[in-house]
Amino acid sequence: MKKLITGLHHFQSHVFQSQKELFERLAQGQTPDALFITCSDSRINPNLITNTQPGDLFILRNAGNIIPPYGAANGGEGGTIEFAVSALGVKDIIICGHSACGAMKGLLNPEQLDELPVVKAWLSHADATRRIVKENYELDKLEDDEVLSIAIQENVLVQIENLKTHPSVAAGLARGQLNLHGWAYKIQTGEVFTFNPKEGQFLPLTEVNYVREKRRPKLNSGVSI
Repeated sequence: MKKLITGLHHFQSHVFQSQKELFERLAQGQTPDALFITCSDSRINPNLITNTQPGDLFILRNAGNIIPPYGAANGGEGGTIEFAVSALGVKDIIICGHSACGAMKGLLNPEQLDELPVVKAWLSHADATRRIVKENYELDKLEDDEVLSIAIQENVLVQIENLKTHPSVAAGLARGQLNLHGWAYKIQTGEVFTFNPKEGQFLPLTEVNYVREKRRPKLNSGVSI
């Protein structure tokens, strides 16, 4: 706690003072560029990895960057999405998974979650991810870290499909005014991979031109995050 309080004093006396005009402007309202959906993992900092400022991203975080299908849960995810799209008018939604994701490890090994019943219930919203990995990949030929990497990437795509069930998102897509992006962040290298529908796999973001999403084939398991 001491570290946090020291940091707060530094923010107030140095950071805030040097960016006072920015914060005065933010006090009048927000116009974020994108809704950024990612994991609660403490190692993920959306503003840091995208080099953005306060006010640029509307951020939604939870264990496993999961978006339950519309009406399937009573959490705040649906309200956050609706507000971002319908009230704030964001044009882009990013779902960003990450390497070494503990939620995905738990999803692949549900027996390890017996003492965490709430977590286990929450991860049921990603059960399609587990089924896709189990039934579409030759797991006996893959190392554990490869399986985890596949699950992380497949989960991003599953959650994008869930996102489309939300009325505000469906309406925005139908109008052609909303774009959905699937990202995977590699903590140990700082790289960000994005799903390229044309190639049917995740590629380094710097190599990809965004194209309209199409139905995807099975991921190329050679892409490891």
